[in-house]
Amino acid sequence: MGQKVNPRVLRLGATTTWSSRWFAGKNYKDLLLEDYKIRTALMEKLKAAGVSEIEIERSINNLKITAYVSKPGMVIGRGGTGLEDLKNYLQKEFIKKLNTKAQYKIDIKVEPIKEPNLNAYLVAKNIAEQLVKRLPAKRVLVSTQEKVMGSGALGLRVVLGGRIGGAEIARREKLQVGTVPLSTIRENISYASYPALTKKGYIGVKVWIHKEEEK
Repeated sequence: MGQKVNPRVLRLGATTTWSSRWFAGKNYKDLLLEDYKIRTALMEKLKAAGVSEIEIERSINNLKITAYVSKPGMVIGRGGTGLEDLKNYLQKEFIKKLNTKAQYKIDIKVEPIKEPNLNAYLVAKNIAEQLVKRLPAKRVLVSTQEKVMGSGALGLRVVLGGRIGGAEIARREKLQVGTVPLSTIRENISYASYPALTKKGYIGVKVWIHKEEEK
């Protein structure tokens, strides 16, 4: 079962939590669509800062957004001007287009990622970017293994699927080192998938990283 479900979903309430935290009634679908558009826009806008996740919390008229980035200085800016610009962008250009009736009080918080090489999303994104640049898949996997395991990971699994290296027939490439116990709920597993759009088509990148328990 551990290989057929999202490792984060399997561990909800145990070692992980929800990315969106709020309650809704009849307007559930509207809020869900808002969250999706907000998250998509911020992931694109903060791409250069190494964003890996956007968490959203809602109360009656409050919207609290937490961005996890590897380069927080690029988001915060000098004297917090970057956060104000980001807040104005959401308030004026984005939130009003989503729901003209709702007036949200937006609070944006930036959390730094201590070790980017232990974040599955950033690792998968890095692999995808290298594949787009037509670097050999095996060399990319080996260098990724050295970085991740050198950063203190207990295990790493990477699966590539598609026309790797421009091959005529799609195939899968798999790398696993250390231990990656996917069925053990108490283990700290970071998982992400990221598509690499090459000239020959998409190559799917899936990454599982087994990390030590956070104290």
